Amino acid sequence: MDKQMMIEKARQMVAKIDDLPTIPAVATQVLSLLDNPDVDVDEVADLMLTDQVMTARVMKMVNSPIYRPTQEITSLKRALVYLGLRHIKEVALTSSFINAFEDKGGVLEVAPFWEHSFGVGMVAKIIAEKIRYNDLEKAYISGIIHDIGEVVLSYYRAEEFSRVLESISSRPITLVDAEFEAFGTTHSEIGFCIAEKWNFPEAYGEVILYHHSPREAVQDPVLCAIVNLSDLFCTVRDLNYGGRSWVSFNLAEEVAWQILKEHSPALAHLDIERFCYELDDAVPDVKELVSSIFSK
Repeated sequence: MDKQMMIEKARQMVAKIDDLPTIPAVATQVLSLLDNPDVDVDEVADLMLTDQVMTARVMKMVNSPIYRPTQEITSLKRALVYLGLRHIKEVALTSSFINAFEDKGGVLEVAPFWEHSFGVGMVAKIIAEKIRYNDLEKAYISGIIHDIGEVVLSYYRAEEFSRVLESISSRPITLVDAEFEAFGTTHSEIGFCIAEKWNFPEAYGEVILYHHSPREAVQDPVLCAIVNLSDLFCTVRDLNYGGRSWVSFNLAEEVAWQILKEHSPALAHLDIERFCYELDDAVPDVKELVSSIFSK
């Protein structure tokens, strides 16, 4: 089945979900405000304070190891000033994504899923910085949302998705191949359809759609390659979920690595082993962040 047919199959599946969550109105308004370069931080803070859940989550994130404040930040306005406008969009969208699917049950365990998602986001940001990609926040957000389709399958097709996860734990088959066997489409196409419904920027939709096949991307194959490698790295480290312990990869042989080297020829001289150790340093920070976000 070709990609367009898989997308159409995914659209049909998503259309049958009656209670699909939406991005909260406050988050949408915050993101709209932040599109204005002359926006006033007070205005953003006043709007965010109307959503207590978002405010609490933003405060947890800003005091996490990812942002490393020298002392605890207790004021939302101070948090927003500390983060800067670009990072506010980052945490607002992340918070909304978490809220949209929280407390729904499902096959995937919440903490391991978000450890993987935040891990991919953080590693994507590190790789983006290494190759001098022009938008580190976009790389980070893309990493966090790349598996949104898996969340949908976990909540809304739980029985079938449970069998998919069980099948990949016992045989060397990729998740996307097992999903295609079960559904005729994969989490990539389903996530793409969700991104369409939520009016995500096209760049994010493309990453979600092609994070397993970055060479197919048209708009930004470099961003798709960044997320692809980040996903692979977290899958073979301690930021995995879904029983894929048999997965391994050789960075130098990956298509995504070739794409990045085409973008940044200096990578040919990179000490890959040392670089992987650098990425490993992000793992404890991710686990601490997820623990703090979901602590009551």
